[in-house]
This record gives sequence, structure tokens and C-alpha cells, in this order.
Amino acid sequence: MVVMRAALFDLDGTLINTERRSLAMWAMLLDNHGVEHDPALLRRFMGRRGADVLPEFFPDGDVRALLDEVHSYHDRPGLPDIVPVPGAAELVRRVAAHGSAIGLVTSAGRAWARERLTQVGVADLVQTIVSAEDVVVGKPDPAGFLEAAARLDVKPDECVVFEDSLAGIAAAEAARMACVGVATTHRPDELGHADLVISDLSGIDWPLTGIRWSRPRY
Repeated sequence: MVVMRAALFDLDGTLINTERRSLAMWAMLLDNHGVEHDPALLRRFMGRRGADVLPEFFPDGDVRALLDEVHSYHDRPGLPDIVPVPGAAELVRRVAAHGSAIGLVTSAGRAWARERLTQVGVADLVQTIVSAEDVVVGKPDPAGFLEAAARLDVKPDECVVFEDSLAGIAAAEAARMACVGVATTHRPDELGHADLVISDLSGIDWPLTGIRWSRPRY
């Protein structure tokens, strides 16, 4: 049985639809440096810190300079809009109304996370943010989720993670937390390592009921 004392949310692709925009910006960066890529290669960035992925494309590159460059593309015309995932704000509010703890664990920077939470309308309900700056190694390493649980004073097996990316689901599994896969950026069949897969956050209640979790609790 999963005791749900805390909900830990990923940000991009889970609470807010930004992945198409982010992938377009990474593609611009690779194009600008003459690095060939295809959709499968671009997916390496999904759910992971840019600082962890860039060395795979630029083994001798200046990661800080590359990150600054991709961030400079933020206001380029024609990029996909940033909009909340359906049901995101409502679910976070249900978790808060139930009295459960709420954390955000993101591969993005803290400033970006705060802006996006404000856009979703739940910035005041999230009790802790573990961002790219807060961990030595990002997802799929479990450090971010474990740090959020420690800050919220809950055990890993008392947390339910909401994640859209393969790296994030792997991190939740490594942290031994229950995980709900949100199929906003991947096909549902690709998220098979999650305990439960949903299309978006619409109509999801808290605590989750009637769920047969696919992995044993530890």
C-alpha cells in the first residue's frame, strides 16, 4: 500500500507544456554549431539537465557558454507557446487542500521554475523546489527526488512522483517512489516503468484511489 504524504512534481512536460519549445531551442543550438541531429538525438535532452547532456554533443565544449547561448534563444519568434498542462493547477490545489506536502523537482533552473509555477498559478502552494542548481547529478539520478523528500520530512515510499520523461521516471524508480507517468511528451507505451500512466492531469483526484501499483513498495 502506498501512503501518500507528498506529491513531487516534475515541471516541464508535467505541469507546463514547454518540451516542444525546449527541443526547438536545443535544435537551434546544434544547428548553429553544425552538429547533425534527429528527433531521437534531441530526446536526450528531455527531462535532463542541459549541463549533463551537452557534453554528449560537445565533449570539449564550454558548457556554461553553450547554456548561455541556448538561453539567448528564448525570445526567438516562432517558438511554440508555453501553456499549462490540462488539470495541472487543479491537481496541485487538491493535493494542498488535502494537507499533503508538495515539492517540485526539475532539471531546469530555479528562476525558470518560479516563473512557470507562477504561470500555472500554484507558486504559493509548492513548499520546496529542487532545481538544476541543487544537485550534483541530475535525472535519471534519484538525488533530486530524495532531496525533496528530505526537505519535506517524508520517507521516499510516502511520495508519489508525477513525471513525463523517461529520465524522470527512472529517477523516481531509483528513489523507490511511486510514479505516475504523464503522457504529454511520450507515447503511453513508452512509459511502462511508471506505476500508472495518464494522458494529462485532468480529473485526477488526490489521494489517488483504486490504483494497483505496478511495483512493490520497499
